[in-house]
Amino acid sequence: MSARVSHQAAGATVVASAAEVRLRADRTSITGAWLEGDDPGDRLFLNIGDLTLESGEVLPQVRIAYQTWGALNAERSNAILVNHALTGWSDVPGWWPEMVGPGKPFDTDKYFVVCPNVIGGCQGSTGPASIHPDGRFYGSRFPAVTIRDMVHAEIAFSDAMGIARYVIAVGPSMGGMRALEWAIAYPDRVAGICTIGSSSVATGDQIGTWSVEIQAIKKDPHFYGGDYYDKDFSPTVGMGIARRIAHLTYRCESEMDVRFGRDLQDDNSGRWAVESYLDHQADKLQHRFDANTYIRLTNAMASHDIGRGRGGVERALATATLPIVVVTIDTDRLFPPRLQQEIAELAPTAEPPLVVASPFGHDGFLIEVEAVGEIIRHTLERAETRLARLSKALS
Repeated sequence: MSARVSHQAAGATVVASAAEVRLRADRTSITGAWLEGDDPGDRLFLNIGDLTLESGEVLPQVRIAYQTWGALNAERSNAILVNHALTGWSDVPGWWPEMVGPGKPFDTDKYFVVCPNVIGGCQGSTGPASIHPDGRFYGSRFPAVTIRDMVHAEIAFSDAMGIARYVIAVGPSMGGMRALEWAIAYPDRVAGICTIGSSSVATGDQIGTWSVEIQAIKKDPHFYGGDYYDKDFSPTVGMGIARRIAHLTYRCESEMDVRFGRDLQDDNSGRWAVESYLDHQADKLQHRFDANTYIRLTNAMASHDIGRGRGGVERALATATLPIVVVTIDTDRLFPPRLQQEIAELAPTAEPPLVVASPFGHDGFLIEVEAVGEIIRHTLERAETRLARLSKALS
């Protein structure tokens, strides 16, 4: 369960302040974002102040939505940072089942597990569906953000929480990008990382695919340049197309063929069974996600380059000083195994990639929880060994 009092940092609130809350009309057909005035559920909120982005633009009065499990110890030394993926959010058990709890890989009897929603997100952290200080939706005015901007926000969040160092930072996909950025940019703030189904740099193939997804949203006649929150319609058709394209990259060719083949849907609609499946995936996303956020976070993934400004990928990874556990999913066609192999070969503190065998492609990290759980335990062992060594050296 979420600790709500003992660990809260100064400025953390369970709900938005009265000045921020607005009357919320029923906008469920407009955006799947969490909006001011909605039930916060288990979300906690922490204001981290103004954030200067890589672009030089200042994002004012940034708020981070987050959730926690377990208890922070007196030394504030038992925290684990979970970095969610593109369409994930702060509720780790909601998208990564059987991973958090007593005796589970993220063992809440021992660790304090923290998951903040990224900036640009749509589940409570400052993003396009948030209210600008001028009282209107950000919408199209929300700036471009990068993976490094997200990590800078996570650093500010951690400072506000009073967490000087995490035992590990771990994440899949976009979360793996952020975990790797933590290892290279802030090695004194984390004892080890686990990057799952991710990479050191976004590839041309990924950027090309993501650009088509973004165009599908922007070409929707109800996108209105990103300012659709006060309209009667939103770009649900465009986002649905984007999700269908994306989902095909999340699963693998053999699964699609074995599972659906050339079967027709049994409702006399004349649709292929695989079409119905993709329609279902698109419908689910539009009820819990925001189109502007989809664009901002997809572009952030495209910005990922661990070597930018650091002399290139090889030179950047060569500076690694903490344990890096690299996880590859053998059927992943969005982040193929060669991308994880590159991290393992270039980072001196990385082991050979640990392979998760799965027929489910990139989504294997969500499904193969037993195998991934054992890897999390292994990562924690490596990080704890490093912490013990550091403690001994200081004594």
